[in-house]
Amino acid sequence: MSTLRVGVVGAGWIAQDHIAALTRLGARVVAVCDVDVGRATAAAEAVAASVHTDAEELLDRERPAAVVVCTPPLTHRAVATSAFERGVHVYLEKPIARTQEDADAIDAAAEQSDAVCAVGYQWHGTQVLDDLRRALDGQQISLLVGRGIGPTASRPWFLDRAQGGGNVLERGSHHIDLARTIAGDVVSVQAAASDVLLAQTDGERGDIEDVATLLLRHESGSLSTIAVGWTRPGLPGIYSVDVVATEATLRLTLDPEFTLDGVSRGARVQARSAEHPWDSTVGRFLEAARAGDPSRVFCTPRDAARTLVVASACERALATGETVRI
Repeated sequence: MSTLRVGVVGAGWIAQDHIAALTRLGARVVAVCDVDVGRATAAAEAVAASVHTDAEELLDRERPAAVVVCTPPLTHRAVATSAFERGVHVYLEKPIARTQEDADAIDAAAEQSDAVCAVGYQWHGTQVLDDLRRALDGQQISLLVGRGIGPTASRPWFLDRAQGGGNVLERGSHHIDLARTIAGDVVSVQAAASDVLLAQTDGERGDIEDVATLLLRHESGSLSTIAVGWTRPGLPGIYSVDVVATEATLRLTLDPEFTLDGVSRGARVQARSAEHPWDSTVGRFLEAARAGDPSRVFCTPRDAARTLVVASACERALATGETVRI
């Protein structure tokens, strides 16, 4: 198996996890790019990679086979399309973009390129999802209850709704993507936010909510409720999805266990993922890139663009208090 040469664009905290996973999975990180040269240098030193402050310079000088894009959502379109123009494979951190226009442009550019593109909704690659599908085969899903509650590292653009979309787009869209994966397309949404701030303090205050609840109505008639909460460091996280179907009640426990437990048609269902979805998702991208097969990734840009449609509708529902139809 050939060693894939990979560049990393954006050297914030999430890039550290990507660099570690790429190295663990047999890829070679050859370059790191960030507008902050000190941050790029710190990330590059651990893997003896070159340092850049311009993404196009990285692409032209290093000629990597693939890039992992860890920049803020507003910049995704420029970096991704530049890579596609050069035939470079792209792993794009979620969400696919901040705006639907940018998401559609990324999707179109990926379609016109021979390059592979994956979007980093890693729960999409949870191994026990296959066990969940088997347990639900032939049944109708009535209700999904998703919880994504816990601390996260902050960054300036995360606190700015115009740049990052707040908790709904940056964190809640993980659950929106998972709900779509399990229960299918969404036709309308409602949303509400708490007035109580859990994680934001006087020293770190933006214009986003810390807690939001989303209600999705699926085309199938099923409902998904998603509770998203940003808490302070040191508090335990709660990441799970409960699934209620005509003959099943199941719980998918996410970070850090990734297990499935419950009952379907009177039989106990238990399963545990052998691999963390992060490695599954990045590993599948590397396999797809080596094979030149865009269909092999867990989450395509087309799929991620549809998740953005739902997340953006939830944003509008939060702002207006109305039901938003999709």
